[in-house]
Parts: sequence; C-alpha cells; structure tokens
Amino acid sequence: MNADLSRRNRRTMIAIFGVVAGMIGMAYASVPLYDLFCRVTGFGGTPGLAQAPSEATGDREITVRFDSSVNANLAWGFAPAQGPMTIKVGDTALAFYRAESRADGPTIGTATFNVTPLKAAKYFDKIDCFCFTEQRLEAGQSVDMAVSFFVDPAIMEDRLLDDVNTITLSYTFFPKHGTEGGKVAANAAPAPGGTVQ
Repeated sequence: MNADLSRRNRRTMIAIFGVVAGMIGMAYASVPLYDLFCRVTGFGGTPGLAQAPSEATGDREITVRFDSSVNANLAWGFAPAQGPMTIKVGDTALAFYRAESRADGPTIGTATFNVTPLKAAKYFDKIDCFCFTEQRLEAGQSVDMAVSFFVDPAIMEDRLLDDVNTITLSYTFFPKHGTEGGKVAANAAPAPGGTVQ
C-alpha cells in the first residue's frame, strides 16, 4: 500500500513539474507568438510586413498621416519630415521621420509602431522601416529615417473599410531596453561615419 501511495505521489509530482515547466515555456513563447499573430492579422494596429512592393494597384486613394512621440526617458526630438500624403492603393510610398539627439552622449532608441484605424492595419504593409533595428545617435546628431510602405489593394474588397479614407502611421521611440535613458556604455564602439545603427 505504501509503495502504491509513493508511486502515485511521484506521478503527481512529475505531472505538477511538467505543468509548471509548460507554463514557463508558454510565458517565454507568448511574446513572439503574440507579435506574429499581430503582424499577420493587423490586431492592435500592427501593420503587415511585405517582402516586396505590391504587384497590383487600384484607383482608390488613401491619405496617410504620420504621427510621432518620444518616451520621456529618451532625450531625442522625433517628428515626421513631411505632411500627409495621398497615395493610390498598391503604390509604394516613401516617407521620412527626423530624429535628433538632445543628449550629451551617444544614445540608442527603439521604435514601436501602429496604424489607426485599427481595422485598416492588416492592409497597411511596410517593406522597409527604421523600426526593425536599434537606432544609435551621437550627441547632437540628427538623421532622417525612412519607411517604405503601401496600402494593400485588397482593402477595396473589404466592405467594412469603405469608410476609411485616412490612415495614420504612428511611431514612438523608447530608450534601448536595459539602459538608463538609452545611454551607451562608455566602452561601446561609436557609430562609424555618423550613420544610424
């Protein structure tokens, strides 16, 4: 009887450890899985990522507005370099944002982004964007950062988006995770030639 009880306790303990290990694994996997889900579905205003420009175009025109903000802990100025642009669906467009460091040393920032209205996000496709990598600015340095995008012509087939004439692309810059205000350690290599890294 004691042997049966001991065996059941051992099985129960193994099952509990298995559940705990599974929960920890799911916690680590949830961020990339959620990110993938958002990119595929446009959930939460996450734009899609395209490998190449659209092969089709349409007559419908959409106005794209550009919005920007900077986390209070990052000493940067950051703003769109142009006003709204009106494009035909399927046409590739290129827009710029200007970032300027107001820090007294090198800093690194990373950008998050979203599209509003949220229901239009799955039709807004970025081909190339500064938000895919960390951006390093030296003290007082300013740079223009490009984003290449198009609005998927499939938007014309979605009757729920017939009322969407304007899409807003928003970016927010934050200090690099794990740094104090994005400040670069004193022994870190400088950006070569003043380029964005």
